[in-house]
Amino acid sequence: MANLDSPIAGKILEVYIKVGQQITEDDELFIIEAMKMENPVYGDAGTVKEVNVKVGDRVQEGDTLAIIE
Repeated sequence: MANLDSPIAGKILEVYIKVGQQITEDDELFIIEAMKMENPVYGDAGTVKEVNVKVGDRVQEGDTLAIIE
């Protein structure tokens, strides 16, 4: 299993994944707003085992957003 950590501090605007979903490297998983900019977050291919954030949550750089297996 691999943690998908937040690359930046900000607010979660969108969550595009759910537990059990198969994803590829090209899939946009989250949108984080930081300094008035929307930043997409991508991950490695695999199956989503856990989603640790929801829309509106504030995250810090390095916080675990999801666990992908």
